[in-house]
Amino acid sequence: MLVAAALYLGWLIGYEGFIGPDGRLDTWLATNIAAASAGLLRVLGFAASAASSLLLMNNRPAVIVGAPCDGLVLYALFAGFIVAFPAPARPKLWFIPGGIVALYLLNIVRVGALALNQHYAHQSVDFNHHYTFSFVVYAFICLLWVQWVRRYGNLTDAA
Repeated sequence: MLVAAALYLGWLIGYEGFIGPDGRLDTWLATNIAAASAGLLRVLGFAASAASSLLLMNNRPAVIVGAPCDGLVLYALFAGFIVAFPAPARPKLWFIPGGIVALYLLNIVRVGALALNQHYAHQSVDFNHHYTFSFVVYAFICLLWVQWVRRYGNLTDAA
């Protein structure tokens, strides 16, 4: 619990004090997610493009990726749990980056799906953005955590 509290305090100070106000990391990540989502949609046959953090469908605005939706907080939450969980350090060196890449890819799919939702059934975007896709992302994080705990959950081995 002390490790988790220290990680939370470090994130709070680091993000709220420096990273968030600076804005460059969030801007880069939001722009990257929008561009990657547009690329995914193009591969699937849709007319999509990105202008900064704005994803366009048929040259019309569909989704803007803001700092709260760029995934950075989720990456930190996921990594913090793995770091704080008492387990050997070596597997953490591959599981954390692997999990972050998986969350990044899921976020690309999520933003692309929201753009399709906006294009074809815009009246349900607000609900899907706040509930459906939040549930999917947090359920995926939970599944990653469950896999971690199942594999490394024997606290006597970690001690």
